[in-house]
Amino acid sequence: MSLEAWLPQPTLFLTGLSLLLLLAPTGLGMEVMAPATINALNGSSVKLSCTFNSCYKVENKQFSLNWTYQECRNCSEELFLQFRMKIMNKQLDRFGNRVEFTGNPTKYDVSFTLKNVQLEDEGTYNCYVLNPPDRHRGHASISLKVLTKEPPKHDSTVAVIVGASVGGFLAVVILVLMVVKCVRRKKQQRLNTDDQKTEEEGKTDGEGNPDEGTKFAHLRRRLCLGGVRGEDQHCDGSE
Repeated sequence: MSLEAWLPQPTLFLTGLSLLLLLAPTGLGMEVMAPATINALNGSSVKLSCTFNSCYKVENKQFSLNWTYQECRNCSEELFLQFRMKIMNKQLDRFGNRVEFTGNPTKYDVSFTLKNVQLEDEGTYNCYVLNPPDRHRGHASISLKVLTKEPPKHDSTVAVIVGASVGGFLAVVILVLMVVKCVRRKKQQRLNTDDQKTEEEGKTDGEGNPDEGTKFAHLRRRLCLGGVRGEDQHCDGSE
């Protein structure tokens, strides 16, 4: 019988809340999200979930994905699932045909399902995602624990209520932070592009130096694009 994966009780929702806080966007790179630990019953099927956030739409020609397996901390990583224009299953001997890609990159989901879980499947599963124009490759890892019997149930009603309430609020906060990050990144890209155009179009005097008018125009554009309009009537788009 196929069973869903579960996290150790009663820390399910506390772990989820911690992940939400840790995964709040803090830099310009993409964020890749996955549960730190997943428990699966021996002989069952388990979904190893991995999702990501990006300011850019996924294009199959540029998007890339690697799933690797590590048997131990110091062991080398074995590539078993890859996306290059399309999904490619490397058919490692240890997994055979038990790996099924169940994600959808266009929806920022690159999860896969491992069927008929074996004790030997325990280890670390690494999810690597690159979605240009994002320059940095995102990474998340999952520690898979294989159990021989189902652990006892715990009453976590209070944790469910608290987790649902606080988790919903944090999800909204993270969404707002992602929007702000994307707006800032695209604004910075526009500033860099406009600066480059200004330098290329700048006029020079007889000695090859920028004249005073070009210097003033450059400064005025920087101030306008940077949001420092003040009383300058020239920031309305006219020169």
